[in-house]
Order: sequence, then C-alpha cells, then structure tokens
Amino acid sequence: MKNLIKLLSGTFLLALAFAGCTKDEHRVYYEGGTAPALTASSTAAQVLDRNTPNNVALTLRWTNPDYVFTTGVSSQDVNYILQVDTTGGNFASPKLQEKSIPKELSTSLTVKDLNLFFTKMELAPSVTHNIDFRIKATLLNNSVPLYSNVIKIVFTPYLDFVVEPPGTAGAVYTDGNLWIVGDAAAGGWNNPLNAPYDASQKFTRISVTKYQLTINFNATGGYKLVQTMGVWSTQYHALDGTAKFSGDFEKRDSDPQFPSPGAGLHKVEVNFATGKYTVTKL
Repeated sequence: MKNLIKLLSGTFLLALAFAGCTKDEHRVYYEGGTAPALTASSTAAQVLDRNTPNNVALTLRWTNPDYVFTTGVSSQDVNYILQVDTTGGNFASPKLQEKSIPKELSTSLTVKDLNLFFTKMELAPSVTHNIDFRIKATLLNNSVPLYSNVIKIVFTPYLDFVVEPPGTAGAVYTDGNLWIVGDAAAGGWNNPLNAPYDASQKFTRISVTKYQLTINFNATGGYKLVQTMGVWSTQYHALDGTAKFSGDFEKRDSDPQFPSPGAGLHKVEVNFATGKYTVTKL
C-alpha cells in the first residue's frame, strides 16, 4: 500500500503542487525507493592505535535510494545518518551512536572518530568488540526512512575520554583524586577542604574514567569538582547550571556550577569517558 504524504505548506507545496492550483489540497504519493547499498573499504578486524589518531581507519560508501513519488523521481536532498551499534543491539540500544551526513554518498572515519564512538558507547578498551554499521536515508523531517544492509567489523578500541580524567596527564592516570567543593555541601567553598570534609566529600575511584560519591547535599547552593586540593585551575564545572540530576561537564576554571539537587542523601556519578554526570536521590 502506498504511503501518503500530504505536502500542505512551504517549499514542498511550491515544488510539488501543479502551477496555479492554489485552492486545492494536493496529494503526492510515495511510490518507493531502493535501500542504500553500503560497502566498506575493509571489513578486516582492526586494533585502533592511539598514536595515529588522524589516520583514516574506515571509508564507507553507499548508493542513492532514488526516492520516487507520483510526480517522478524526488528532487529533494536526501539526508543520510550513519548508525553504529554493537552486534546484537539491533540499532536500538541506549548507546547507539549516529553521525549525520547530509547529501553525501560516502564518509571517511579516522582512528579518533571510531574510538570516540566506542568511548561514548562505554566499550572496554583493549578488548575486541563486534560492531555493526548501517546507513539510514531520509527526506525532510525524517520522512520515509530507508535502511542499508549492515556491515560488521571487529574493533579493539584504546582508552579515551570526552573529558580528561583526574591524575597525571598521559596514558596511565593512576593517581586521580576528586572532591566536591561548594556551598551545596557541608564543607562550603573552602579549597582545600577542612577536616572532616576532605574525607567525606572525596569521590571513590571506580575506574580511570568513573568516579562515585554518596553525599548529603544542602537544599540550595552549587558545587564544583576539584582534582587537587587548593587548586582551582584544573577544576570541572557543569555546562548547564540548571541540570540538577544529569548533564554534561568540562574541565575548565569557569562557571556555571553544578546545582544542588535538593536536601538529602544523593549518589553522584561522574563519567569522564562520556563527559556526563548523574545525581540520584537515595
């Protein structure tokens, strides 16, 4: 059965309506298209090398889906989205990664591009992972999507992060510490924190890129994350000063502060691999 697209306004009405018929509702029927055929420069397993981040690791190419309507072959621009997921995720997992590629029929991904996908997917470094790639083609407003075949490749990512974690800069990061400082917490804005807050407001290091703290917050106020007591220049701050329970952060001596989530006991989780934090009331 044909998919009906009602083009009622703007550019589509001008492009697809018959000239001079301004009072009628014009209906254009989608007659079909061809799913893009996706190919890869190589499907061999790859171990990504952090020493060559700008090298092209993978080039993907695909065919035009040739959208057809009752008015003929569509002249609209086709938008393409590269979708990346782990095998078995079926492009529906919460960690699905996407890259928009308007109009083009190919994309080249560097070592850094691929590793950033895998970092955001929270895939363990130095371990092999089965990865699926496909292309989603759409017209304006994400209409009439067509999906390509799936390309499967095995990758071994390296340790990377969206925000540099605490510790000595380099490949190891073995000595990282992290504290909450601010008037949203009992220790206030003292930096360094006075005892006992230097202990009670210190995060537990779960891994190189994950830190966790259970803390009683005050009802109001804000806080920042400090990795060296007495030093503000290497602090972490929120990108949105209104995001109480989750959001993005960066490493810089700047505002806005992380806002208090409200009075009571909370768990704060900071993920440097993804550059995101979450706060959960306990």
